[in-house]
Amino acid sequence: MSETTHDGGVAVSDRPSPDDGLSATELAAKYGLAVSGARPGLVEYVRQLWGRRHFILAFSQAKLTAQYSQAKLGQLWQVATPLLNALVYFLIFGLILKADRGMTREVYIPFLVTGVFVFTFTQSSVMAGVRAISGNLGLVRALHFPRAALPVSFSLQQLQQLLFSMIVLFLVAIGFGSYPKLSWLLIVPVLALQFLFNTGLALIMARMGSKTPDLAQLMPFVMRTWMYASGVMFSIRIMLKGRPEWIADVLQWNPAAIYMDLMRFALIDGYGSGNLPPHVWAVAGGWAALVALGGFVYFWKAEERYGRG
Repeated sequence: MSETTHDGGVAVSDRPSPDDGLSATELAAKYGLAVSGARPGLVEYVRQLWGRRHFILAFSQAKLTAQYSQAKLGQLWQVATPLLNALVYFLIFGLILKADRGMTREVYIPFLVTGVFVFTFTQSSVMAGVRAISGNLGLVRALHFPRAALPVSFSLQQLQQLLFSMIVLFLVAIGFGSYPKLSWLLIVPVLALQFLFNTGLALIMARMGSKTPDLAQLMPFVMRTWMYASGVMFSIRIMLKGRPEWIADVLQWNPAAIYMDLMRFALIDGYGSGNLPPHVWAVAGGWAALVALGGFVYFWKAEERYGRG
């Protein structure tokens, strides 16, 4: 555009910008801009997480290696810690409190060791999940990646640790007369279902712990209560004999008890199907699906808030 000045000259004015009058939102849409750190759609989020699968595996292995790097026995503590816990529980509950009632020594010791190892898998996943975001703020703030990679990686770390421990668990079972048989193949689906459940729980706790760091101080008491209520050291049905039936039902249907009992059924000859609640596999699958899917969606909904403020 041009116009004549008072002295007869011609002045040229700027042409109006085609962006004049557009709002910030419209400008961003026009030029393909997006909010930094915005939460992607759920399907896109799953795709991004799958794209980071190699990072998740490498991160979990690095954490596992570093966990006992300062200890002289190193990775042996992965097995020694739950074994020492099982020994303490045996001395207190097996010998002093007679919690082995209804079971022979050949059944009770593998029963106890299995319970400790399997519950420790869930307990460690929960405790790692609580600190997954709050304990890695430097990584969260420095790099762009789906934050669910952290709790998933920590759950995978605990699974790898349990797999090391399973060698000792097999030796304990064999040492007390439970030799390998076809039922041992059930260990694979049991671990798969428990891993899904643990991962979902870790995702839930990661979101809660990201805003409430003090939750890490409370959770040991919660987990200890859950352990005592799940029949790690005793048979729920036998110990609650004479009490209202619904109490035993509630305790037996809790997921920690379900996965422990399925592992015991697979490993121990003297621990038959009569010790399992009805439809136990459906319940185990239901807990895994509910907590894994629910926990993933719950975590994803706060994706853009992790590491802020």
